[in-house]
Amino acid sequence: MRYTPVELRHVKIGRSTFGGYRKLETEKLIEDIADSFEEVWRDRGELTDKLEDVEKTLAEVKQRESLLASTLVAAEKASTEIREAAKREAELIIAEAHQEARSVTRGAQSERERLFTEVRRVETLLRAALGMVEETRNELPASPVAEPPPEHWPKRHDTREFQAVQPAQAQEPPKLPPVQSVPDEPDEGPSTARDFAWG
Repeated sequence: MRYTPVELRHVKIGRSTFGGYRKLETEKLIEDIADSFEEVWRDRGELTDKLEDVEKTLAEVKQRESLLASTLVAAEKASTEIREAAKREAELIIAEAHQEARSVTRGAQSERERLFTEVRRVETLLRAALGMVEETRNELPASPVAEPPPEHWPKRHDTREFQAVQPAQAQEPPKLPPVQSVPDEPDEGPSTARDFAWG
């Protein structure tokens, strides 16, 4: 039988005729008390083991918590560093893009100036060539003036006005009217010598 401390305080053992306690009842009580104490001692040992396990688990949890906190701090720090690095890289890319744009713009402007120079050179060459053509035309004999067209043209809806086409006799090809001279414009290049390298 298992006893509690309160029950032990109230146990009454019968007395013998000579004033002592009865041997059998006393031994039975002592045996029950030893069994109760043994059971309590076993429970105490199990609880001690469980307490050690709980303390070990608690220490692991605290270690994990500390590790998690340090990991979180490291992650926040890494995130901040990555964000700053990305910002620096973006600024660098933007600066390179601006520099490339300026370079492209400078190249386009220099190409534009080169093309304008080439256009002026071609204009100078064309003016010189026109001047040479004009000089050559002035040296040719004057061509006859072309005859004016007839005043009356046949009507399209009346075919009686058309005459049969006669076989053509060998005639001279019609001459072109004279080219009118264009007033000279001031040249930017050397056009007086008329000696140019074409192309």
